Amino acid sequence: MKILREKQIVRVLSLSFLLVNCGGNAPELPRDTPASTSPQNETLKIWWARGYYIPEDEALEAIVNEWQQQTGNKIELSFMSHDDILKDAENALNAGNPPDIVYSTRVEEQLIPRWAWNGKLADVSDAIAPLKEIYSPAALQSVSLYNKAAKKRSNYAIPIQQRTVHIHYWRDLLAEAGLREEDIPQEWDAFWQFWRQAQDNLRRQGREEIYSLGLPFSSKAGDTYSTFQQILEAYDIELLDEQGNLLIQNAEVRKKIIAALTWYVDFYRQGYVPPDAKIWTDGSNNTAFLNQKVVMTINPTLSIPSSQREEEEEIYRDRIATIEFPNEPDGEVPKYRVAVKQIALFAASPRQEMAKDFLQYFIQPEHLGPYIEGALGRYFPVMPQLAAEPFWNDPADPHISVAVRQFQTEKTRPSYQSLNPAYTDVQAENIWGQAIEQAIAGRSPEEAVDEAIARIEEIFAAWNR
Repeated sequence: MKILREKQIVRVLSLSFLLVNCGGNAPELPRDTPASTSPQNETLKIWWARGYYIPEDEALEAIVNEWQQQTGNKIELSFMSHDDILKDAENALNAGNPPDIVYSTRVEEQLIPRWAWNGKLADVSDAIAPLKEIYSPAALQSVSLYNKAAKKRSNYAIPIQQRTVHIHYWRDLLAEAGLREEDIPQEWDAFWQFWRQAQDNLRRQGREEIYSLGLPFSSKAGDTYSTFQQILEAYDIELLDEQGNLLIQNAEVRKKIIAALTWYVDFYRQGYVPPDAKIWTDGSNNTAFLNQKVVMTINPTLSIPSSQREEEEEIYRDRIATIEFPNEPDGEVPKYRVAVKQIALFAASPRQEMAKDFLQYFIQPEHLGPYIEGALGRYFPVMPQLAAEPFWNDPADPHISVAVRQFQTEKTRPSYQSLNPAYTDVQAENIWGQAIEQAIAGRSPEEAVDEAIARIEEIFAAWNR
């Protein structure tokens, strides 16, 4: 797979070049977008994390230009790296000079629930209201956030797209292992044993370099958090109740978490995961998979097949496959935790009405649809009617067609951050990733889980002071 390795290196270098050129404290304006000459108080300031694919940015630029032409208003659109935008937005907010609008595919994970809690975000319910009926319930629930200052729960962000975890595997490696796709089980234990068998068969053929599972085991990887969160979901482990109160102190919940953690770390202990998975960062599993070091991997977006879509169609359509999770251990069909990506409007913005007008324009299906499609399937619509568009319903597409089934309304649940903003710190510290690291380093699962529970309780206590 030398070609794939070189392709990945080229993609990484290209991305690094973009980040170097759009990082820093003074974010650059987008391609071919001149700096506005309008007075500052008449220009809407938008900070936006640069897309992973050029069509994403081009779609946004087109929407901005159309809105400017129709309204006569001006937008100063600044593209920034995903790393810089969170730090710079926090610094600007603390300095009293934030942009009007900010968007990143990570901002809802770490900052939006906190900002809403502290009264830093504008209530955008009136911008969402005209389209409320066409949003999925999980999307609306994800932006129903609590404002401690106002002592109310309301819509403090705009949902635009979502992601969840997907399973990918190499068809040719599976065939090399003497196994057939049609024999992949749907029963939980049999499903995971099937992938163990793939590695065992390859080992007997002398393929010592290939592992069956590309699972992350590092606290440095957000993928570890996302993957283990889905395992907890599969085992029907509820960490918070509907009011956002912790349930982890319950002895039965603790027992279930320990069982889930033990199940997960056993793959590493038994040698079915690459040894360096304990130091992986985000993207490491992508690289291991694309270089065929693992037969199967779990990933929180469709970025792995999407990376091959444009230039390696044979790999995209014929060699890589995407499948749903197996039935849960209790036999129920899988449910998926979804992360809904959100746009924030700061309460400090002096251009509230102008900003809401733009946001309402942006989320019209005819505008939002092309923007999401520009990500080549990496993210999925939060409006079911957009999921009915031809892009999402090509029966010959082996990846997006599976994601459509995963995102069926009755099978999705929002992340815990929408129930209690304190959970943003659980994710930011990657508490479950730390517990996994400790367990594979020699601590018992009981000790690792108890330490994780204690830290989560500390986090929630600090928020409630």
